[in-house]
Amino acid sequence: MLLRRANELLTRAFRSPRNPPRRWNLLAHRVHADSQKLASRSASEMRQAAAALRYRARSGEPLNALLPEAFAAVVDASRRHLGLTHYPVQILGGVALHHGCIAEMQTGEGKTLVATLPVFLSALRGLPIHVATANDYLAHRDANWMRPVYESLGLTVSAVTGDMAPAERRAAYECDITYGTAKEFGFDFLRDRLALRASGQSESLLFADSLTASAFNFAASGIGPAVSNRTDQRPTVQRHPLHFALIDEADSLLIDEARTPLIISSESSDQKTKAALFRWCASASEKFLIGEHVSRDDESGQFDLTPAGYRLVRALPRPPLLNELPMSDITDGVIRAFYVAHSLKRDDHYVVNDGKVFIVDEYSGRIAEGRKWRNGVHQAVEARERIEITPLTTHSARITVQELFGQYDRISGMTGTAATAAHEFLSVYNLPVIRIPTRLPTRREAWPVQILSTADARWEAVAREVRQQHDSGRPVLIGTRTIEQSEQLASLLEDTGIAHQLLNARNHAHEAQIVVEAGQPGRVTVATNMAGRGTDIALQGDSKQRGGLHVICGELHAAARIDRQLIGRCARQGDPGSYRQFLSLEDDILKEGLDNLDHARLQRRGTGSGIALNSVLPEFIRAQRTIERRHEQDRELLLVHSRQRASQLVQLGQNPWLDAAQDD
Repeated sequence: MLLRRANELLTRAFRSPRNPPRRWNLLAHRVHADSQKLASRSASEMRQAAAALRYRARSGEPLNALLPEAFAAVVDASRRHLGLTHYPVQILGGVALHHGCIAEMQTGEGKTLVATLPVFLSALRGLPIHVATANDYLAHRDANWMRPVYESLGLTVSAVTGDMAPAERRAAYECDITYGTAKEFGFDFLRDRLALRASGQSESLLFADSLTASAFNFAASGIGPAVSNRTDQRPTVQRHPLHFALIDEADSLLIDEARTPLIISSESSDQKTKAALFRWCASASEKFLIGEHVSRDDESGQFDLTPAGYRLVRALPRPPLLNELPMSDITDGVIRAFYVAHSLKRDDHYVVNDGKVFIVDEYSGRIAEGRKWRNGVHQAVEARERIEITPLTTHSARITVQELFGQYDRISGMTGTAATAAHEFLSVYNLPVIRIPTRLPTRREAWPVQILSTADARWEAVAREVRQQHDSGRPVLIGTRTIEQSEQLASLLEDTGIAHQLLNARNHAHEAQIVVEAGQPGRVTVATNMAGRGTDIALQGDSKQRGGLHVICGELHAAARIDRQLIGRCARQGDPGSYRQFLSLEDDILKEGLDNLDHARLQRRGTGSGIALNSVLPEFIRAQRTIERRHEQDRELLLVHSRQRASQLVQLGQNPWLDAAQDD
């Protein structure tokens, strides 16, 4: 254990975020200067120059040698067609992305524009280039926004969204550059393999077909010989091999959602009996007591029946329909129902809308569209909520987000919060984290943390600070960890007469409008961590003169990156701004990250009178880091298991994505 810990500390010391090498800075300034010399060239001359770059790339010239000219061409095209200029720090971010790094860039620094640099350079070879965004809206927006840049340089671009038919998806993937979400890329990856199996064809066809598609693109550029386009005859939609993926919000996809499985399912049989089992277990579990009938492992959080619990299961009357089930299915169902009742909270872990259960993503605060809990947990939640139980399914194909991006020859990513995950990015994905400096000096003020003895005292202190900042005319953003907390705070602000907007997974449809108005003078916005990622709050009116946006963090999240995302909403692009964190000794972070003795010791220090307890701040940080390490170890274990499973299936002559089916 000591050796492992020493090795971890040593590894972290060498795997911390790094500043860009000096040669990259010199290269960025050279590209910026070269782009200005291109302003006198005509559009046709620039298109010819881009065609020459494609010829050189497809003739085997290294992309590193083409980088200065390719980047300068993109900078010039952006200035001509979008009216946007890549600053040297943005070019520096593009250099880091091309070299297979995670570029940590602060909010408002123009990551969408930065992406055009490595994407154009990588697309010169005619291989598939994918840009992974947070959602369909951003994929469609970014592809259309950057389209004039790519098309002026002779490349095609499109976006894949969830509402597209197979023919439309195939056409989108035929473009040089395709924007989309990891979910869409992953499901199309699986559908292609199911389609090949259904047609009795080998996966080697994917790569043979990619050579034809590449040659066609080569000829279409006017450089190579004409080749017939047979893409309309293939059963797949994606081009292969998967060459380069640029991942926006990389820590969200590669860290937070690494374990998320993408699953194509088919309904299993005997749904009527299974639905009856879920409903009976939901009712029966209310008769079981923790300690007497059910035991809980404090380390893993798993529940199990005691001998008295097994006897109670056998003694309880059951509907005749369940008599055909083995007793193991019934006891497993009771344990599952007990877990749901004691571990999953409505309006925290999930919401119920229109008679359906929707998971709330713990990192983004948004509804996780299309995601369900596995192993019958989702159906157990539906039974608990007394709504229609959805059918159990059998997996036809499955891949995790982590495994998906492992299929690409090259990946890189960008985000505003990568520093605390630098070790994991390098050890799992071999992606160093490079800190890209801001264009203008940061003017963000960190106000002293306030720690209160109770949660109620904390929210009252938050309300007082909101009142002070609201009266001064500053916009205020308050972040909460759960939907329930956001609604409780909104009620408290309403009682004190403070007008506000509420943003959480219940009213996510109004997110865009609420975010647009959040920078207005005196505007107060209460939000879950939905407001912490993928949003850009611009100051309006005289908000800048009044001190800019003030961010209040209501509770520490399980990962420090989520707190940093929320803090990053203020003081963007050199604007003024400030933030303060309000914590309490009743916060979940202490219960989850400290052992029982340490947690009890902290509770004894609480006075109940709302006196600040800032001396215990290190305990909050320790608890948060404990949870982060625990989650990182879980992800490492998943990676090991997934690699072992894939290796074993391949050795057996099976497909690792299609031949590991299991029931939900």
